[in-house]
Amino acid sequence: MKKYAKKAFIFRNPEIQQEIASLNPITDHQRIVYLMTAYEFPFDMVRSLELALFHTYASPSISGLLQKTGEFVKRGQKRYDDTGILIAQFMQAGYDSELGTRAIDQMNKIHGNYRIANEDYLLVLSTFVFYPINWMEVNGWRKMSEGEKLALFIFFKEVAQRMNLTDIPEDFEALKNFAEEYEQKHFRYAESNKVIADATIKIVANWFPSFLRFAVKPVFAALITEKLREAFGYKKPSTLFCEILNMSFQIRKYFLKYVSFKKYPTEISNTYYRTYPKHEFTIETLGPEYLTKKK
Repeated sequence: MKKYAKKAFIFRNPEIQQEIASLNPITDHQRIVYLMTAYEFPFDMVRSLELALFHTYASPSISGLLQKTGEFVKRGQKRYDDTGILIAQFMQAGYDSELGTRAIDQMNKIHGNYRIANEDYLLVLSTFVFYPINWMEVNGWRKMSEGEKLALFIFFKEVAQRMNLTDIPEDFEALKNFAEEYEQKHFRYAESNKVIADATIKIVANWFPSFLRFAVKPVFAALITEKLREAFGYKKPSTLFCEILNMSFQIRKYFLKYVSFKKYPTEISNTYYRTYPKHEFTIETLGPEYLTKKK
């Protein structure tokens, strides 16, 4: 597959968007997803998927299981890195590639040790489709095209099938309706929601110098909906804080229309993981130690 280089080492290469536009989102969805994650939106895809997972913690059945395992509270950074690497692996290599298949198999192995309802899996699926789309709509340097949206939906639908999910919605509208019904039925405040949300914020806060960590929770609270704030017991930040945050995204958009500060392409091999600074992992060693050490 063709690789791209930046123009003059910093400017975006328009050939990437041209290739995406030339592809069929139904038959070429894996290539489109790769180009979006490796070139067009590497930073934004990661941030939007982080918020997607954060969204799911508003369901007590999901947060309750995560609290029970203790992984988020005790080994939060490892849990974050392991999840990120597994997802990046099949988004980068494709779900039917050797590496992509191993990554999905490892996720199935980890999840197979717990009782997880099919509808909880489907909620995660819905967030992985809608959060990147909505993030680019509001905060991205450009919006996703209709072809990119369809490619993302088909991609994660195929992944869901390989994770043995059932009753997978057939189109955007059906998936949207499912998510809305699920949230209305299940989203409510629970102590486990707050525990896992707070643990996630602590992970992110530790990436910053101590004098900046106070702002991480307000940023999360500003980026989520009122329904989620209620489910986590969070308050909406001040209007001034929200306006400053929004202004910073608008300024960022302007510069990113022309330049890219991420590597071309951004892949697992050139991404820094705090748990694995020297990339000392294999796909089969990712996950809770008490599961990966099982023979």
